[in-house]
Amino acid sequence: MSKVEASVEAPRAERRDGVWILVAIAVAFAIAHVLTNGRYGFHRDELQFLTDASHLDWGFVPYPPFTAFVEHIGLTLFGLSLIGLRVFSVLAQAVVITVSGLMARDLGGGRVAQVFTALAVGLSPVPVFQATEFQYSSFDLMWWVLIAWFIIRLLKDENPRWWLAIGAAVGLGLETKYSIVFYIAGILVGVVLTNARKYLLSIWFWAGITVALVIFAPNLIWLTRHHFISYTFLQYIHKRDVGEGRAEGFLLGQFMANANLFAAPVWVAGVVAFFLSKRYRMLGWMYLVPVAIFWTSKGRFYYVSGVYPMVLAMGAAAWEQWLAHRPKWAQVTVATVGFAGVAFIGAVVWARLVPIAQDGPLKQYALNHSGDLREEIGWDEMVKTVAAVRDSLPQEQQAHLGIAVGNYGEAGAIEILGPQYHLPPPISTTNSAWLRGYPTPQPTTIIVLGNSKNRLDEIFTGCRWAAHNGNSQGVKNEESDDHPDIYVCGPLKKPWAEFWAATEDFG
Repeated sequence: MSKVEASVEAPRAERRDGVWILVAIAVAFAIAHVLTNGRYGFHRDELQFLTDASHLDWGFVPYPPFTAFVEHIGLTLFGLSLIGLRVFSVLAQAVVITVSGLMARDLGGGRVAQVFTALAVGLSPVPVFQATEFQYSSFDLMWWVLIAWFIIRLLKDENPRWWLAIGAAVGLGLETKYSIVFYIAGILVGVVLTNARKYLLSIWFWAGITVALVIFAPNLIWLTRHHFISYTFLQYIHKRDVGEGRAEGFLLGQFMANANLFAAPVWVAGVVAFFLSKRYRMLGWMYLVPVAIFWTSKGRFYYVSGVYPMVLAMGAAAWEQWLAHRPKWAQVTVATVGFAGVAFIGAVVWARLVPIAQDGPLKQYALNHSGDLREEIGWDEMVKTVAAVRDSLPQEQQAHLGIAVGNYGEAGAIEILGPQYHLPPPISTTNSAWLRGYPTPQPTTIIVLGNSKNRLDEIFTGCRWAAHNGNSQGVKNEESDDHPDIYVCGPLKKPWAEFWAATEDFG
């Protein structure tokens, strides 16, 4: 082998070894999540996905169809298994961790930068949470990261065929969560304002757009047929979030949640480095535009979590190159402090967001700091209580029984967990359940959850208190605190068709 061949072969071998190290890190995180994801129960959002997965369509009121389709596959493969259904979120996080390290490599970072980026992402609050539950935001994060990596490869290789991969990821992103349109805005601004504008004349750029539109077309047709109901839903949710203060702390969330707090100097350096780089400046705009849009429009902080792996990767590569010109002791000291700091913050994040313990102080610590974990407690007990209320009724009432619910979590619990108690399907006016319509024949006796007595007296006849909905662990969540009472009511005061037409709820 000649000296030239040897010099080429060595970097190739190093690149292969680097990939396997990143994969090993991602697998380690995946195993940790799989071992802990079965500890509590389903989250209310997961119950909604499970319900929609049982009624597949090309769209749903709150979101496009991709997530429910994946959940349908999970139900087919694993049944009602927490670990099995959540494994798709775990795999999405594994992709995010691996690709984050690959971005650092392709931006010029060596082994230290790649490993630091992968660990920093895997130990950041939002990515950690996305692997503990089955959420559409888990896949949304993955598409944002893949798009960034494909664009880095496009700018690095100057091969316009990468626009096909970019278009495919954009299309799948549109089929996952509509907020990706603001990331697309960042991509387009980046193309126009940087040297990447040369691709506007490339057939591959327009081919990528075509690929994205073809993938998105089924949902677009569904939206058209349903009068863009998802846009109405998003308007309502945004107004609710702003009114309830959920959009507050946007800038703080960029530091505290979207990325590991100790890595803040790294990702800030990454943003600066992108704008200083003639080749990669486009990615600077891909960061700035969606962050600016969501900040000014009062979006929630985690909506832009997908931009942080790419700026962490660039920042890690930049820091590594800066340290290369410093004394060895300085390199070792900075690297040691960096890894130790990220690990410490990551340990706190895991203790707060991951169901590590089944009982004891560590479980109580997690429940005290995570409202989402608290929302995983009590659904089985709620369904069992409803079944007990049903069993207490006379047979003639049980024969014409309905179960009306106040939110999508209750609807999902009754539909998914209720069959083991032979409960009828839920009656729900929330999100896509409203589109599916009211039951036929209409029930004359109705068990009602998630509503106040005053509200029920306006809708039904002869309502009486029947049971209390709580949980044996004493965990305070929406079900146990906000509307814990279960009632039994008689028929509606209005015809079902009239009631249904006037009662479309979003949540």
